[in-house]
Amino acid sequence: MQHVTCYLDFVSPYAWLAFERLPRELEGLHCHVSYRPVLLGALLQQHGNPGPVGIAPKRDWTLRHVAWLGHALGCGLDLPARHPFNPLPLLRLALACSDDGSVNRFVAGSVLRHVWQGGHDALDPARLDALAELLAEQTRPDPEGGRARSLLRANTDAAAARGVFGVPTFEAEGRLFWGLDSLPMLRACLAGDGWFDGPAWDAAHHLPFGLPPARG
Repeated sequence: MQHVTCYLDFVSPYAWLAFERLPRELEGLHCHVSYRPVLLGALLQQHGNPGPVGIAPKRDWTLRHVAWLGHALGCGLDLPARHPFNPLPLLRLALACSDDGSVNRFVAGSVLRHVWQGGHDALDPARLDALAELLAEQTRPDPEGGRARSLLRANTDAAAARGVFGVPTFEAEGRLFWGLDSLPMLRACLAGDGWFDGPAWDAAHHLPFGLPPARG
């Protein structure tokens, strides 16, 4: 059985869209998916990347585009009352349901729907309490507290070490596939497309950079 690791942060609308699309893209393949929550902000900061919401016109376009994609893909996407927001409470709620940093599809989907369905405030205290109740049967005992924080830190550090720079990112066959639009490429890799045996994958890494170094 092939294994796919999905790195995601619930603040990302593309994480929701890819989560919904993934089963269709993997249909007919014999593989298992694990979902690993990471802190997107830390990954962006490591590369000096403000992200799409850090540039005002790009934020407007991104939010319009993902709303349309939700419509076009048939899964729906309602913008939350505020975006961006601090995803830490949601990441920790999810990882409270984990022993090893991975969460199952029920947990990942529950948190993503909490954010991207209905157009509500993702951090509304009453809604967070309701989400915690929904996940209660999945939640692991943590008498000393702090396990979810430790798992999130470890997941994010490990993702950064692997070269993950954004979410959603899928890891399979030792390769990383970034974003919703990488799903057909991920499927091709898992299905044994011969392109991946050729030189093109590694060629990108070795291509010389054609611009002068940035001046500080």
